[in-house]
Amino acid sequence: MSGARPGEGRERMDDAGRPPLDVPPGYPVAGHRITELIGSGGWGSVYAAQDAAGGTVAVKFLPPGLLGPVQRRTMEELVRREVRFSEQADHPQLIRTLAVVTLQDPGHPQLDGAVALVMERAEHSLQQRLCAGEAGAALPDAGRILAEVCAGLAHMHGRGWVHGDLKPANVLLMADGGVRLADFGLTAELEGTHAYAPPLGSLDHVPPEWWSQRAGAHGVELRPSADIWAFGVLAHQVLTGGLHPFLGATARARALAAQAYARGAAPLRLDERLPDGWRALIGACLAGGRDARPGADELLARVRAVDGPARRGRRARRAAALLAACGLVAAAASAAVGLLPGGGAPAPPPPTATAPSAGPSAGALPADADVPAEFREPIDRAARQCPEPEVTPALLAAMLKAESGFDPAAARPQAQEYGIAMWTPSVFNAWAQDGDHDGRKDYMSPPDAIITMGGYVCWLDQQLKHRGYTRDLPALIVAGYRTSDKTVADTGGVPERVRPHVDTVLRYLAQYGG
Repeated sequence: MSGARPGEGRERMDDAGRPPLDVPPGYPVAGHRITELIGSGGWGSVYAAQDAAGGTVAVKFLPPGLLGPVQRRTMEELVRREVRFSEQADHPQLIRTLAVVTLQDPGHPQLDGAVALVMERAEHSLQQRLCAGEAGAALPDAGRILAEVCAGLAHMHGRGWVHGDLKPANVLLMADGGVRLADFGLTAELEGTHAYAPPLGSLDHVPPEWWSQRAGAHGVELRPSADIWAFGVLAHQVLTGGLHPFLGATARARALAAQAYARGAAPLRLDERLPDGWRALIGACLAGGRDARPGADELLARVRAVDGPARRGRRARRAAALLAACGLVAAAASAAVGLLPGGGAPAPPPPTATAPSAGPSAGALPADADVPAEFREPIDRAARQCPEPEVTPALLAAMLKAESGFDPAAARPQAQEYGIAMWTPSVFNAWAQDGDHDGRKDYMSPPDAIITMGGYVCWLDQQLKHRGYTRDLPALIVAGYRTSDKTVADTGGVPERVRPHVDTVLRYLAQYGG
């Protein structure tokens, strides 16, 4: 996959391309000692820490240096917002901030002057749950999760605050299953009907009107309806195993699709597996006009109304299963009695139905395939995250085998291609995903390289379909990965110079059952 020196990208990077703040193990903060890095974002790093009794917390460090003047002013404003809101937040669905300290440590210049927020420690994020789940399948406790997210939003809006960056990564799940909204750097206090925030946010979760807002001296206008739109996107993801309601392999592509819908240039296409009640609710949240979206209190009532019958149905099914199990136990007991002296003839066993065995899903890797075991999970996950049927584990595995023979250290320096997916570093950086959730995005890391490959291949598939291609898509996708979608389109098919490589991938694809 066509540029930088071997080893570039090996350093841990945050979402803005900077190394995370380096806090040494054992570093003391407000009665806690740092243990390990949890993750790093565009404006700070989060570490795990323990107190003397062994209790665990999360510590978010907001660094003072390594920023230009404009970035520094923006970061300082984000820090003020997060600290101000964290000091006022008080609700079971909002992550609690336990302490806020400004570090004074000239011996560690990178930390001197940094702000540290000591917060509750979560088990994992909703984003991690979605990545680990099955694409297309709702999370088992989807209704409860969404109700608790909505309760947190309703509390914030009722107190005059807008979250401003609601997305699965900013919804945390505690060890007891409870839901907490987190990351209040873009949270803004309402001034009448709207608030102001820096022109930042997650591109595929901001509402369509965000793109037409002009940034003034105080930032861009931010209204509670922006959170409602983001909730609609998040609800669709929770109920479909992570699928976004607007198709696109990148956040910008999904944002463009949402804008086209809001202009009336495209219909709203929600996943067909959504239950009717949720479909109507999500459609209301994703109204193109912000004034047509429900308020948070109304939305919470609707979420509870939709989830209530479903929850009762789940309880009824569990009760029925329990009764059926009890019936089987009773029948077995009766049969046992029949075997006792004087008990008469044994009762016949209850009839049983044998469920047909489920075969492998389309494109699933055969158990005896030569794909190394440690790469199977990221390959499966990368395929699940793409809604296009051509992007299967078998296709991704075949591409990886042809690119590198599954060698994580593979390199073609003359072509500036490295790693298991043969990424050109500059191209990887434009598409990079953190496949192993270790706080860095590294083209030499197999999980990062594979998950990023899946996103790029998915985008290629969608681009080719947009250009009108409907046949031989696996071959065209492989050719696009070696060249580009534009080259494929200009050629009208597979360019001859990559035909041998494409044929090799297709041969492996057939071996893997694709």
